[in-house]
Amino acid sequence: MAPAVDVETPVDPVQGLKTKAKQVDRSIFPDGLKTTGQHPPLYDKIYPYSAFPKRIEGPTEWKAEDYANNPERWVHQFSEDELAEISKATDRFIELGLPLTGINKDNFQLPGLEPSLTTMRRELLNGKGFILYKGFPVHEWGIHKSAIAYMGLGSYLGYPVSQNGHGHILGHVKDLGEDSTQIDKVRIYRTNARQFFHADDCDIVGLLCIAKAEFGGESDVASIHNVWNILQEERPDVAELLTKPIWYFDRKGEVSQGEDPYIRAAVFYLETPDPANPEREQRVYCKWDPYFVRSLTRFSDKGIIPPLSPEQEEAIKLLEATCERVKLHMILDIGDIQFVANTHTLHARTAYRDFGPDSGKPRRHLLRLWLSVPQDEGGWRLPFWDSDEKKRGGIQVDDTPPVARLDAD
Repeated sequence: MAPAVDVETPVDPVQGLKTKAKQVDRSIFPDGLKTTGQHPPLYDKIYPYSAFPKRIEGPTEWKAEDYANNPERWVHQFSEDELAEISKATDRFIELGLPLTGINKDNFQLPGLEPSLTTMRRELLNGKGFILYKGFPVHEWGIHKSAIAYMGLGSYLGYPVSQNGHGHILGHVKDLGEDSTQIDKVRIYRTNARQFFHADDCDIVGLLCIAKAEFGGESDVASIHNVWNILQEERPDVAELLTKPIWYFDRKGEVSQGEDPYIRAAVFYLETPDPANPEREQRVYCKWDPYFVRSLTRFSDKGIIPPLSPEQEEAIKLLEATCERVKLHMILDIGDIQFVANTHTLHARTAYRDFGPDSGKPRRHLLRLWLSVPQDEGGWRLPFWDSDEKKRGGIQVDDTPPVARLDAD
């Protein structure tokens, strides 16, 4: 006889989410993996400010002057042999006739490049958190082959996750003429406006430059551990405020059925303990985007959530100003690929202007990847229920299938 169901036993909500994550319809998600999407943190895993380090040292804490005049430490020019191997793997993938959404290391093999990509992945996750590759032959290969090659490279760093409610795992950073002042509706990457310092909802973000703007659109990266040290020295009250789960982040309508349209969270977190090594360092992790914090007046004006306090407004400005003080500036040329870690760096983009319609030149266009790295494969131990899921993070709306289109829509 089957055991009776105990209707009084409470269901563990985290275990319920993990179980649901494994129930994937392969007709929608061919690789059997679904982006877990945006979720609130596990509030009982958030540490108080008193547990945070007063100062952070090591390779994740760096200053712009460490790299500004030493490009050999963060810029890699693809060699002819490397490009030949990538080209061969891309042509083989095309011959297989597989959908781009199913690309992975098994069907995009790079035996020669894999050791260096493994080293670079480790540097992204546990070191300075950024690298710039140069010389991807996008004009020679065209958009289709370039996209396959780029996604194939990305598969050695992490799992591609959906970047929006449409399921885009290959994103397009391009000005589509949308109104950047409508921040409760518009994602800024679809405009030419400045993007303030932020982190994306993934572990690693990649950008491949297909076409440049006439002016602007340049990139900045800041070590959040350097920023943390400055805040601790100059404004510990602001540092403390940023560790409290009192910040509301907008989801801009990209919400699955039954989910809240915003998330209450902190900005700075500590990693959770390592079960296999309790003595291991718990690093400071940052999750931030001011556009998603400032766009919630439609809720705060109605008293549904509290408005930003004067102290929070000051903290937002100070965090941005501190990142500006310590930023490393870089310009992406056509064929450049930038990879940046979202765990311990923040990145920004200057406003830009495209070439005029009569110039005959294309609009600025970058292909974007959001890549996840679960904690059991070297990713950070995050205080979220999906920390050990392969496609943690990203943006997933219900069962919207993953797509990899070759232009913005």
